[in-house]
Amino acid sequence: MIQLFHPQIYKEEWLEELSKIFDTRWLGQGPKVEEFEKAFGKKFGYGYCLGVNSGSAALELAYHLIGIGSGDEVLTAVFTCTATNLPLLHREANINFLDINEDFLVNYDDVKKKISNKTKALVVVNLGGLQVDKRIFTIAKRYGVPVVIDAAQSLGISEDYGDYICYSFQAIKHFTTGDGGMLVVRNKQIYNRAKRLRWFGIDREAKKRAGWRCVVNHQMAQEIKEAGYKFHMNDIAATLGLIGLKYTDEILEYRKTLCEAYMKKLSSYRKICGGSYWLFMILSDERDELIRYLRENGIECDLVQLRNDIFEVFGKKKQELPNMNRLEDKYFYLPLHSRITIEDVNYIGETFNKWNSKK
Repeated sequence: MIQLFHPQIYKEEWLEELSKIFDTRWLGQGPKVEEFEKAFGKKFGYGYCLGVNSGSAALELAYHLIGIGSGDEVLTAVFTCTATNLPLLHREANINFLDINEDFLVNYDDVKKKISNKTKALVVVNLGGLQVDKRIFTIAKRYGVPVVIDAAQSLGISEDYGDYICYSFQAIKHFTTGDGGMLVVRNKQIYNRAKRLRWFGIDREAKKRAGWRCVVNHQMAQEIKEAGYKFHMNDIAATLGLIGLKYTDEILEYRKTLCEAYMKKLSSYRKICGGSYWLFMILSDERDELIRYLRENGIECDLVQLRNDIFEVFGKKKQELPNMNRLEDKYFYLPLHSRITIEDVNYIGETFNKWNSKK
């Protein structure tokens, strides 16, 4: 079976660098986390990066920083991993799903139609690594609405827009930290607040200045003024991230090469890919039968994500979203990762040709 996903693994380098970590006192959040944050920021041009333990934690933290609460209206993507929107349920937000465009990204026209002075936040998703319509940020700014970019499926593209950018280093992403994420914010004040919130609300730097003691001269060294979370990254994950980060350009170039090969081999189908090339989408009116045929021939393929409004937790009712309703039965994804070869792509192309010849 040609697998749909496979982790990016650097076993020998991981073991070598981790052995150094195991000779220190830092297994939790230590100097490697800060090193990874700085290296990530330097690589992609960000000034304020905060390592966390998952992409979902980055989203939750962003929603907290915005102050989303009970009854607040949030415009958000309907077509995404449910991890984008589940934290909004915890915050009892009023979720208003947005339609998709022809690339399955948030539809600008629907944003323009639904955004108002009552909108608390706007959440967009770089689905498959594609960047969203830049006009969305312009209209959000006009209404004073903060924008959260769920960039869990995107890496290697610097985001010049958006107030909060949430990355994921989960197992099958471009590179992995085992699990982990990065929250990018735009100013120092929010950054300092976010640093406290990711560690229960405690100012770790103040505690460090106190020699990591809880009390100094009968005074607390770890006051908590705002309830936080246990969202921090650890030095083991950061070590894996530093190694993966070195190979980002190589990873992206290879994925692009695979996608270009797919584009040539599957010229008769509508295809969607680009940006950081995390997913390769195919659209077909015979999707379910085609998926079954491909799987029978050793090619794993799947839908990967479903529209969120059909889940019971979100109401289990399809919204009036014309493009989503029109396209939801046509899309699926083909294998795309570093273990795939050009020969694999050629085989997949030949299998498609056999399917077409049967019709």
